Amino acid sequence: MASYVLIHGAWHGAWCWDKVVPLLQQQGHTAIAIDLPAHGKDFTPLTEVSLQLYADKICEAVSQQQAPVILVGHSLGGISITQAAEQCSSNIRKLVYLSGFLLPNGVARLGYGSGVEGSLLEANKKVSDDKTSVSFKPAGLKDTFYHDCSADDIAKAIQLTRPEPMAGIVSPVNYTKENFGRIPRVYIECLQDRAIPLALQKRMYTETPVTQVVTMDTSHSPFFSAADELVEHLIELAG
Repeated sequence: MASYVLIHGAWHGAWCWDKVVPLLQQQGHTAIAIDLPAHGKDFTPLTEVSLQLYADKICEAVSQQQAPVILVGHSLGGISITQAAEQCSSNIRKLVYLSGFLLPNGVARLGYGSGVEGSLLEANKKVSDDKTSVSFKPAGLKDTFYHDCSADDIAKAIQLTRPEPMAGIVSPVNYTKENFGRIPRVYIECLQDRAIPLALQKRMYTETPVTQVVTMDTSHSPFFSAADELVEHLIELAG
């Protein structure tokens, strides 16, 4: 049986994996989802958040598992799992980027992919006056992230999303071939994604090559709209 640690993306929290975790556990696997600092039920002050703090939190969760884990990062969570993989590579069996940001070494999310058309993100974001966070307009959540999701799931997300700390957006990833580079990487692309368009997904896993690409015909949020299929893929990747 495999161990999974699931990392959410921007504005989200561990709650976005509420369908996935029990499905993995029902198949006999170990699976946990965590809140990154200042997300979900974690109320770390925005001014204290850093990419390093994210990596520390992930590595702490990874170290608590009995076997090397399959570390899954959704969307902006891809940056966090990359940095964590550099820090605690010996405890990680495989990296899975679920429509996640898989960036070249030394590159930050801010500005990356700005030339790719088709994303609804920019039109729905608002930077706070003090420049510490980015909020997402509630009216744009469904069309951007959840257009194929149920009304209940959309209502849950609208209630639980929180402002995104700026630190994870402006901080570049830094990694080496000896640590991050030794871990097999898989990319799960989402064909109907309106947040991270397919062209940008392909650019990322081409610039930073992966060992396998899995395709899902979903929005940016298959953990809601296609949880069973997503779990099947995750279990197959553990094979």
